[in-house]
Amino acid sequence: MPTPSAHLHLPLLRNGPAPLPFPVPAPAARSRSSELAGLPARRDRVWDLSPNLHCSVVGTCLTTAELRQLFAKLNDPDARTASDHTLHGRAVRAAGQKDVAGKLLNKLLDKRHEGPVKRFAKARTTAEVRALWREALERGDIPGAYWAVLTHPATDQGLVQEVFGEVHMLSHLVGMSNRADIARLRHLEQELGGRDEKIARQEARLQQMAAEREALARRVEELEHARHNAAARPLQVGDGEDPAPVLKRRLTDEQARSAVLAERLAAQEQVIARQDDKMLRLKEDVAALGSELASLEAALAGPDEDASETAEGAPDLQGRRLLYVGGRPKQVEQLRALARRFGGELLSHDGGIEDNVALLPGLLSQSDIAFFPVDCVSHHAAGQVKRLCRETDKPFLPLRSASLASFVAAIGRLDGALATP
Repeated sequence: MPTPSAHLHLPLLRNGPAPLPFPVPAPAARSRSSELAGLPARRDRVWDLSPNLHCSVVGTCLTTAELRQLFAKLNDPDARTASDHTLHGRAVRAAGQKDVAGKLLNKLLDKRHEGPVKRFAKARTTAEVRALWREALERGDIPGAYWAVLTHPATDQGLVQEVFGEVHMLSHLVGMSNRADIARLRHLEQELGGRDEKIARQEARLQQMAAEREALARRVEELEHARHNAAARPLQVGDGEDPAPVLKRRLTDEQARSAVLAERLAAQEQVIARQDDKMLRLKEDVAALGSELASLEAALAGPDEDASETAEGAPDLQGRRLLYVGGRPKQVEQLRALARRFGGELLSHDGGIEDNVALLPGLLSQSDIAFFPVDCVSHHAAGQVKRLCRETDKPFLPLRSASLASFVAAIGRLDGALATP
């Protein structure tokens, strides 16, 4: 049986882990032979399977969207509004009935997993079926292979118990991984929402300051105009009064007022310049978060039919080796699983906390590129990575943060980084 870490990234249950019963269910009522002699003329139908298998078949092999379409065809009045759990329960009940609903459900399963069913149809013995199951398990092609194994004429009781137990345990592993990814996505969405609100407040403040600056500019213009008019008007002085001191006093007052307004205007312009810089940085952060979130969503979407193919929009490492220095120790296995999923291999070093820094040159010599999250690595370790990469003429990519999203986004830019020494 594959190690659990080899399957943390597999799109096993597209609706989340289905609840699986214990003890391990008995096989179908008819006996299954591991040899060609005595094989039934056809595969099992869903209602031929043990009722204890129906829950795992529905939860593993079909999506909630497919169940909604099925019950819509059956004119179920709340097929579009019923909860996922309700639809699952109805499908499990329908699986045990040889009626219209059961036949449509069986037809949907055969059509949905036509490829794996045809591939397993070439097997003539229990050993051959088990070998095909092992291959599918290694590729992560669980839903189709599970349906093909359970309904194959050569599948015996031992093989049913074996595949059921493996699917049950994988569902736990995938459920834990999905919950962690969903929590991280929600955190990113909340962080983006907070950034958007902050930018909106900054933009409102900038608009207010711009209005104040325009008002000040108009006031300065009015004062200049008033001074010009005052200079043009004949000076009203009393009989025998010297006009020079009066003009000088008025000029001094206007100059003092202009100086005060100029200082206020300069201060406001400095504040606006700082706010402009701050808003630009916030927009850059939001753009980076949005790009990382999009990369993570594309990576988590997974393939629909064949798990050996990379999902559209997901990167392809093409067998490259990556070195990850620093980061959070609890995330290393998840990063390693993502690298395997994208067709590569991840080597790691904690930056000198427990791992010896002297190991870095050897690890880098085995790698094509080095990564380190700038928010979760020591200055010494980051400097060592940069120096070693320059000495060995290998590229390195600083990551914005130690999150999975930053790692996935950086992998998406890997071709450009490897093209630039």
